[in-house]
Amino acid sequence: MRLVLACGCLVLFLGFGVRAAFGLFLQPMSLEYGWGREIFSFALALQNLLWGALMPVAGAIADRYGAARVVGAGGVLYVLGLVAMAFADTALKLQLGAGFLIGFALSGTTFGVVLAVIARVAPIEKRSTALGIATAAGSFGQFALLPVSQWLIGWLDWKMALVGLAVLAAGIVPFSAALRGRPAALAGSQSIGAALREAWRERSFHLIFWGYFVCGFQLLMFSVHLPAFVADAGLAPRHGMMALALIGLFNMVGSFICGWLGGRFSKKRLLATIYFLRALIMLPLILFPLSLVTLYSFAVLMGLMWLGTIPLTNGLVGQIFGLRYMAMLTGLVFFGHQIGSFCGIWLAGYLYDTTGSYNGVFMISAALGIFAGLVHLPVNERPISERGLARA
Repeated sequence: MRLVLACGCLVLFLGFGVRAAFGLFLQPMSLEYGWGREIFSFALALQNLLWGALMPVAGAIADRYGAARVVGAGGVLYVLGLVAMAFADTALKLQLGAGFLIGFALSGTTFGVVLAVIARVAPIEKRSTALGIATAAGSFGQFALLPVSQWLIGWLDWKMALVGLAVLAAGIVPFSAALRGRPAALAGSQSIGAALREAWRERSFHLIFWGYFVCGFQLLMFSVHLPAFVADAGLAPRHGMMALALIGLFNMVGSFICGWLGGRFSKKRLLATIYFLRALIMLPLILFPLSLVTLYSFAVLMGLMWLGTIPLTNGLVGQIFGLRYMAMLTGLVFFGHQIGSFCGIWLAGYLYDTTGSYNGVFMISAALGIFAGLVHLPVNERPISERGLARA
């Protein structure tokens, strides 16, 4: 278990650390090529939509043939996408590199595939905590690689900074080897089609899906647009980078705590609490002029809940539907997250270009947080297999 957990953490560290830095490239790329923010926003929105759409496919392949090949192939595509993004001088080339190639790469190198492997090897009493540790590793990547990316942009330029990130992303390939092996076939286990039909008929699956939509809307909108929002307010670019790094730092603590709490308390109630609190802490960004105190307070509080939804949501899906097709089913739920990411990233860029402000999208994000909190309350956390036994 320890080797799988360690290598899974390193894959997530690199995959999420590199991805978290993309917002730093919005202004330099847009300024150099004379693009509005919508062009860059659309490319990253496309990336997140493809990431979500392909994750169930990547999960199904990993469930059937093992995760190592899926993660290794994703690492190769990640490198190619970053290099293509570095030399993209048109909107179409940007969409190909940042959108298609990296979108394909992320579907195989992030939580859906990696957490399913960790969940299978972890003892049941340690499973939720192990998922929290792996999620925290992704957050540590955001904390550690954001300053590195900012430094590379300042020392070299944004193009060579992307090439440097490609070199780092190449590390995913060797670490994927520890995730080899296929899930054991279970006697009388479901087919993929039966598992999909069961999830489709279960109301809680749809509730979790749309709750995760809100998570994606909020997180990716801030990941891409927070540095630009900070610069627009007259603060130095390093403050935007530092805010994202603080989010990553404090989410290391938050993800571990959420994973630990998920093994002891109701996951759906913890998720509802997170979404309600997110809505509350967004209000100062709307109501008050941005200052360093407001910015860093937001970053610390949001960081405590940033990726805490991931061990809880993935754990909830595994708890309800079992572990056999966990990668595929969490991938389907994550597609809702990425539809939200597409909407959040693109809508923020569109509203900024049309209104000159991010206030509109911040208000929408806060309202969606309340919606997501309410949606999780009716979720039935009881495993489906136990419901059948109870009825019998």
